[in-house]
Amino acid sequence: MLEFLKHIDEALFLFLNGMHNNTFDFIMHWITWQQTWYPFYLLLIIWMIWRYKQKAIIPILIIILAITASDQFTSSFMKPYFERPRPCYDPSIEHLVHVVDGCGGSFGFASSHAANAFAVVTLLYLFLRPNTGYTFIIFVWGTLVSYSRIYVGVHYPGDVIVGALVGYLIGRLLYYFYLKLPSKYLLTG
Repeated sequence: MLEFLKHIDEALFLFLNGMHNNTFDFIMHWITWQQTWYPFYLLLIIWMIWRYKQKAIIPILIIILAITASDQFTSSFMKPYFERPRPCYDPSIEHLVHVVDGCGGSFGFASSHAANAFAVVTLLYLFLRPNTGYTFIIFVWGTLVSYSRIYVGVHYPGDVIVGALVGYLIGRLLYYFYLKLPSKYLLTG
């Protein structure tokens, strides 16, 4: 069964990674580069503080904690434990992989980018859904960041899916604990 899943994952990766051109190489490089999103995060923090005043502090700290937890869980535990080579290092397919900006570390399971993005996406959705109808846009952002990792040749779809699931679960868990706080600290309280 695992061999079958691995075969499907490789075939889907090669299909998605094989749809490349110079324009998308530039766009996906920009999307996958973490520093690209720093202004977005800064604007989000400023907006949350402007909108929710002091009540924004705990949600912002929880988002930072979620990013740290998802990143450390995938990078410090999962990647060394599973030791699954990134597609660009996999001897059976590396000659077929379109790599945009270098391969990165040796192991890719699970994607830290996807975990971090979906930890943020999940928490933003849960924190902001009672207050705005536009939170679905953040799911588009999380999906684009995750897909970019396949496009640039450093993660299989399975790496990205599991990474997104890890981020989602960490976000949900931290939100569960957030809801245990007294209502005066909650955005809806």
